Amino acid sequence: MMTQLAAALNHTITPAMEAAATAEQVSAELVRSEVAAGRAVVPCNPAHRALVPAVAGRSFRTKVNANIGFSPDLSSRQEEQCKLIEALSAGADFVMDLSVGKELGPIRQSILDTSTVAVGTVPIYEALSRLDGDGTALTDELLLQVITEQAEQGVDFMTIHAGLLKEHVPLAVRRKLGIASRGGAILAGWMQHHERQNPFYERWDDVLEICRRHDVTVSLGDGLRPGCLADASDEAQFAELAVLGDLVKRCRSAHVQVMVEGPGHVPYDQIQMNMERQQDVCDGAPFYVLGPLVTDVAAGYDHIACAIGGTAAAYHGACLLCYVTPSEHLGLPTCDDVREGVMACRIAAHAADVARGLAGARDLDDRMSEARAELDWETQFSVALDGERARKRYLEGNPSAGHGNDHCSMCGREFCAVRTSQHLREQAK
Repeated sequence: MMTQLAAALNHTITPAMEAAATAEQVSAELVRSEVAAGRAVVPCNPAHRALVPAVAGRSFRTKVNANIGFSPDLSSRQEEQCKLIEALSAGADFVMDLSVGKELGPIRQSILDTSTVAVGTVPIYEALSRLDGDGTALTDELLLQVITEQAEQGVDFMTIHAGLLKEHVPLAVRRKLGIASRGGAILAGWMQHHERQNPFYERWDDVLEICRRHDVTVSLGDGLRPGCLADASDEAQFAELAVLGDLVKRCRSAHVQVMVEGPGHVPYDQIQMNMERQQDVCDGAPFYVLGPLVTDVAAGYDHIACAIGGTAAAYHGACLLCYVTPSEHLGLPTCDDVREGVMACRIAAHAADVARGLAGARDLDDRMSEARAELDWETQFSVALDGERARKRYLEGNPSAGHGNDHCSMCGREFCAVRTSQHLREQAK
């Protein structure tokens, strides 16, 4: 089977690229050329039958990822289906299944059967779950087996923490918060226990062979991403980034699509430097960031801290934003949390696209402005990123709505600046 990237290098536009271009309303040739150059990815495993592919890259609209996943402490398969449907209805472009526990295959299959967007996983989670949480018992063979089984099932992209090396662990333990990445912490513990190098790194050629065979996009995990502002932009983070840059080259040489995951907590003034450094070290590979969160004290409102950092990140180089929900750092998100997280991240992505002058990005904003000038509520609801919520808030705040209302309760009819502006325009004719 010819992989998507290999096909792109041979000047072929694949059906996945054509579908992604149609959804994005861009040319298929632009998608092909950006994928061929390694500046974009179209995660699309042929076994994921329900998928409508999307493209992530700097030449395209900034995309949003939503994390869902079963937890043995507080969840069920039905609950995760609810979260998936909520994420899709809120406009998520990608979804990651971060499930842990028993019987993960059926849970993942139900997600793949339902999801029309690309589905990602972190294979080490399932490997550890099969060992009842005993990270020291992980083996190369088990990790490769899980990757193979997930690829055969239809997973479109996988987070693999291959850049965290044994020599990086001493740098991380000196941090204020240590290792915030779940996958990174598992591997660090394994390397320390066995006094061996990262098994993903040592078996990277084998990992790439599996991914190439099934058209799985590699998402290079940042096992040493900073988990607090004090740890941002430190030696550990950038030591891992240097390795990720080398792994990007190996992915491209193997004709495997690759994107790079980025930092979690970063002071606002360091975001531009982080984005530009990644683009330089990783030769323009698509950057997929968690937030970044610009403050550590927004517990319960971390989706807002994420949106602030996400706009800056997307403006300066990121092309895929991973959402954060109000439950971040506190517990497993609910269905409502998932919607809040997706919407906050979509607002951040859209704001960045407008700011960087992406073609057509401001069209909805201009339509909204025109509708507001005409007090055309229905059009406002239709172009709002969350029209359902906009309509609900409007109806709750305007008892007389639905009867030709020409104002809202914020200013009232006599003090409405929009109505006054309408009169001024009429008088100026």
